Amino acid sequence: MKQQLLLVLFFCFGYLISFAQQYTISGTIKDQKNGETLYGVNIILNNTTKGTVTNEYGFFSITAPQNTYTINISYLGYQSIQKEINLNQNTKLNIELTEDTVSLNEVVVSNNKTNIKTPQMSVNKLTAKTIKKIPVVLGEVDILKAIQLLPGVTNSGEGASGFNVRGGAADQNLVLLDEAPLYNTSHLFGYFSVFNADAIKDIKLYKGGTPAQFGGRISSILDARQKDGNNKEYHFNGGIGLVSSRLLVEGPTKKEKGSFLLAGRTSYANLFLKLANIESRVGFYDINAKISHQFNDNNRLYLSGYFGNDNFEIANLLTNDFGNNTLNLRWNHLFSDQIFSNLSFIYSKYNYKLGFNFLNFEWVSFIQNTNLKYDLSYYYSDKLKFNFGVNGLFYNFNPGEIKPTSVDSSINEDKLDQKRAFEPAAYVSLIHKVTPKLHLEYGLRYSLFYRLGGQPLNIYENNQPVNYNPTTNVYSSADPIATENFGKSDVIKSFDGLEPRFAASFQLNDNTSFKASYQRMNQYIHLISNTNAPTPLDVWTPSGKFIKPQISDQFAVGYFKNLADNNYSLETELYYKTTDNRIDYIDGADIIANNEIETVILNGETRAYGFELLVKKNTGKLTGWFAYTLSKSEQRTPGRTATETGINNGNWYNTPYDRTHDLSITAMYTLSKKWNFGTNFVFQTGRPTTYPSGQYLFDDITVPNFTSRYDERLPSYHRLDISATLTPTQKRKRKWKSEWVFGVYNLYFRRNASSINFFENEETGLNEARRISIFGAAIPAITYNFKF
Repeated sequence: MKQQLLLVLFFCFGYLISFAQQYTISGTIKDQKNGETLYGVNIILNNTTKGTVTNEYGFFSITAPQNTYTINISYLGYQSIQKEINLNQNTKLNIELTEDTVSLNEVVVSNNKTNIKTPQMSVNKLTAKTIKKIPVVLGEVDILKAIQLLPGVTNSGEGASGFNVRGGAADQNLVLLDEAPLYNTSHLFGYFSVFNADAIKDIKLYKGGTPAQFGGRISSILDARQKDGNNKEYHFNGGIGLVSSRLLVEGPTKKEKGSFLLAGRTSYANLFLKLANIESRVGFYDINAKISHQFNDNNRLYLSGYFGNDNFEIANLLTNDFGNNTLNLRWNHLFSDQIFSNLSFIYSKYNYKLGFNFLNFEWVSFIQNTNLKYDLSYYYSDKLKFNFGVNGLFYNFNPGEIKPTSVDSSINEDKLDQKRAFEPAAYVSLIHKVTPKLHLEYGLRYSLFYRLGGQPLNIYENNQPVNYNPTTNVYSSADPIATENFGKSDVIKSFDGLEPRFAASFQLNDNTSFKASYQRMNQYIHLISNTNAPTPLDVWTPSGKFIKPQISDQFAVGYFKNLADNNYSLETELYYKTTDNRIDYIDGADIIANNEIETVILNGETRAYGFELLVKKNTGKLTGWFAYTLSKSEQRTPGRTATETGINNGNWYNTPYDRTHDLSITAMYTLSKKWNFGTNFVFQTGRPTTYPSGQYLFDDITVPNFTSRYDERLPSYHRLDISATLTPTQKRKRKWKSEWVFGVYNLYFRRNASSINFFENEETGLNEARRISIFGAAIPAITYNFKF
């Protein structure tokens, strides 16, 4: 009996040992044509629940028990691959996917169908291929205009830079280009964005459920990735438009090991101004550059940069220059088949200069930061994946200085106090497949912020930089009673905060799931602006003694479904978001060149909630999406004490970004190999504004009277755009390929109001309202694109 029991135990132990033998399949997925790594490729072991997707660098890792499997690798727009693998040891599998010839002439809405299984939600993804099919103003492909066609994302006004996400301000969006932050995302005052679509691989917008690796902004993260460059052969492509042209060159530095990419754009609007005998000048340029080298299977180095500048001149009286510069040196390293790491050193600077030629002086300012970050991904098993990392971000703020430009200038040199800060952070997150139907992603980010010294700080009576008059209920700037000096090594004020993140997906069946998420995010820097949309003159300031960090909590739930064999997909979400310590301005606040900005601001709170619907048609000759958002965004700044009225009597009022209804329809149709058509229609509730409710005379001067803030609205905004792309018949062996893109922006001549101004008619003495429109007519465009 004992011998039989021992024999059974021996076989059971052997079975368990055999079952415990697990091995890892890992590798990189690339495009067969150009060697570009592919992000978001689906890798599945058939007839199992085991699978994953490639990361931002095309890497994947799956751990499974010893067995023979059929691995399925699929990516929309590419031919799927199935390969049998006898998994009896750790296996490297580097795969190159070939574009699907059936879908070459079709537009794909995203890299893949709506992912039912993953807990990731409130995320939108677009490829450069999709973006290039969307009609835009003046024919210039624009990534920022494309994301404004997605639910929960609105513009800051026609012809304005920036965008608003789920009722948040434009400065609450972190815009990254190859991990480097961009502080101004516009060219030509918002008509173009800084993103050259030729150089962009893909973009990802996080509106909620943000992974713990991201921080620093409370509304959204826009993560744009540049192409690596073709590592197999040399290629050129570019385009010639009405007001700008572009050119990109890419190729191998060492075949299939290294590559480079160099892209440039420039405008020639000045030529039209000269032809019209206008002395003013306006223009921009930008350069995208990247070089990469793969030393071996475990080590790869990247160096990428962006350099852009705008210039504007009015009759040699006023000049304006502004631009972004970024650099990022990255090292990818594989410690093992299961541990992937990325070390990045990032530099970013935004410069602004305003020259007054007739007075012989200029105003300059900048924000500069350097960041060292290290991220690790540990593919522990098929059920568990760990992400963790650290970073340290150093800020240098120059809010402004005046410099004489000639010896005979009557202006004395002056400088606002320069500010410095340090923001370190660490995070850990876990992607956990609890059951085949229940997937979780949870993590924790811990951030700190040190406002550093190096400048004097004002001291105010009762530590209150803003006075309140209870008789008139009016706030005003307080005068300092003393100053306190801080050395560069001193810490003026420090903050810290835990930022938990949680997301869950419960799969009802292969095509349907419910998802939920929660996130807390801290933002330690603030944009000081007297406009609703960012302008080049805006300055950033750090949190400190009188300005608290913004803290946001967001909850979201959603229903996701793939339909008709994944040809259609449906995404619906409900969200609720609150923000503490949102800056609000007292009436009559003067913020330009104000060295005591704390004397004109108060800390308030905001809340935003809404419903989002996205219906996509992913494949076929007709593709596109329908996006609708029903939302509310409000702000409140109560009094600091029970006797104070606060802003707007302490009541909730609309934020400038509140849009009750936001609807967009985007469609792209492939008629033939020669002709493709695109259209989009946009409707939005008018932006909140403040109109005067009356007027009174004071010393023979008419003074308008205002009541509640943002209690009125501009007229509703709507617009229809169309485009047509003609691809001439190409000879098979001919390397030169080209296309003509024709478009009309604002097809039916809608005069959307950017503002409404009130004035007194000098002849009649009556008050009149005048609508100001950026575009009052249809704007035609034609662009010639080429590649070889």
